Amino acid sequence: MDPATFRQLASSAAVFVAVAGAALFARRLLLSLFRRWAAKTETALDDILLSVIRGPSIFWTIALGLYVGIGTSVLPPRIIQVAFSALHAMVILSFTFVAANVASHALRYAAQRAELPLTGLAQGVVKGVVITLGVVVLLGTMGVSITPILTALGVGGLAVALALQDTLSNLFAGLHILVERSIRVGDVIRLESGEEGTVSDIGWRTTRIRLLPNNVVIIPNNKLAQARILNYSLPDNNMALLIPISVSYEADLNLVQRLLVEEATRGIGQIPGLLPEPAPHVRFIPGFGQSSLDLTLFVQVREFGDQAVVQHELRLRILERFRAEGVEIPYPSRTIYVQGDGSGGLATPAGTRGA
Repeated sequence: MDPATFRQLASSAAVFVAVAGAALFARRLLLSLFRRWAAKTETALDDILLSVIRGPSIFWTIALGLYVGIGTSVLPPRIIQVAFSALHAMVILSFTFVAANVASHALRYAAQRAELPLTGLAQGVVKGVVITLGVVVLLGTMGVSITPILTALGVGGLAVALALQDTLSNLFAGLHILVERSIRVGDVIRLESGEEGTVSDIGWRTTRIRLLPNNVVIIPNNKLAQARILNYSLPDNNMALLIPISVSYEADLNLVQRLLVEEATRGIGQIPGLLPEPAPHVRFIPGFGQSSLDLTLFVQVREFGDQAVVQHELRLRILERFRAEGVEIPYPSRTIYVQGDGSGGLATPAGTRGA
């Protein structure tokens, strides 16, 4: 390499270092100002934007230095053109992924503000749309016509669909679940197989359900869309809780009903999850048992997860009140008739009781 060429390359490298260094300094200054401004605002969108552009902005400053450095170099025009095209492509892709991340975070923020559940599938769709638009812009910038590409995709789409039919089935089943809103993130459901849990995420291929023991069941979306499911969160989270109560045949049912309603009403505001409306009430259902009178106490709870606490507290209060009022909770009993001494008659009935 002759000295003149070396000096020119060294000069271009110095230009790159100077421009990149100045851009990095400007980046640091602008991020500092933006951070101070974001700290004074209540919205989280500026914080989201700041966290997303912090990393890619370093690449943008370096790309700016390379652009100026290459533009002032003595490299052949063909090489400069190829380098500029590569830089343009990388910058467009960088902005595309930044925009996709910003859109995803903004969607999550909007869902949190509106107190709406957000699924991984919805975030994936938003990111996919933004990235697709970015790729189209990139191809248009590079002078590539997308019509032949779309034609090729249309021809090969059938083969791809056949090869990925299970994956596509799960994808469209997930979209169907999201649009129909028969199952939402946060809903408590019961599967046909008997498992009960909370829907934690609806992805592009599977749905995750967190069971009460804190385990996770992963179900393909197409299986879930075809299954019979009991959704405890529809039409709303409030639900009736039925507590069976048994008393002896000698008990005064009017007294028993009054005691049950009093204890349930007294627990409102004291027992977490117990609601005042509809008001607690008692029905003589299922009715006459083999050894007891069977009633049902109806109360309203805030959501599915409150059932255990409400039942526990109410049963303790009812048991204590029954003991104080002398109301008997019977053991199962059976009457046995003993054959006589051959006379053909029956002896006096002897009642036995046992657990």
